[in-house]
Amino acid sequence: MSILNKSRLLLVFIIGAFILTGCMNSPDPEEKIYDVLENVVAKEKDFEKQQEPLVKLEKREKELYDKIINLGMKDFKEIKKLSDEASSIVEQRVTHMEKEQESIQASKKEFETLSPTIEEIEDKKLKDKAKELYEIMMDRYKIHDTLYKDYSKATQLDKELYAMFKKEDLTLEQLEGQVSKINDMYEKILASNKQFNEKTKEYNEAKLNFYKEAGLEIKTEE
Repeated sequence: MSILNKSRLLLVFIIGAFILTGCMNSPDPEEKIYDVLENVVAKEKDFEKQQEPLVKLEKREKELYDKIINLGMKDFKEIKKLSDEASSIVEQRVTHMEKEQESIQASKKEFETLSPTIEEIEDKKLKDKAKELYEIMMDRYKIHDTLYKDYSKATQLDKELYAMFKKEDLTLEQLEGQVSKINDMYEKILASNKQFNEKTKEYNEAKLNFYKEAGLEIKTEE
């Protein structure tokens, strides 16, 4: 029997809080952009809060899955009990992912207000950096949309799997087919997650470069 290789999804969000100092003489558009970017950080706080509980739930679910596989069909009553618990954990994962998506969407709505402000920047080099920053972040949002959709599909497949375990007439062929679909989906999730992390790092660097080009004195908090 195939063993399900369920990959852990940990969406790493690494945006440092940039503190503006001595900016009283900054040009008005730059001040507006700074305020929006800091609001974006605040909007994604709920996103960050979902990461630890998600990891714990995924770890616990994997433990339950391994127990089910090790039991085979020797104790069907116990398999049903474990399957119900695992399915309940999947539902909890969905709840956390929904909260994560809501946070990202709130961040996106705030970030999109930058577009007209960027056009107010007179310095061409600075405007180009602002546009680059904008494009990077919008790409990041697109990647997360893909992550969210694929994660939603994966959790649905997970729930189907645990429902299958509760059927006494489950065949090895059916189980292997479902496990294959789940593994394929989590491979897609891992690839998108890697892209998301890389795009987040790229955004952080572009953000810092924009602040420096704007002549703002800044420091970062770890």
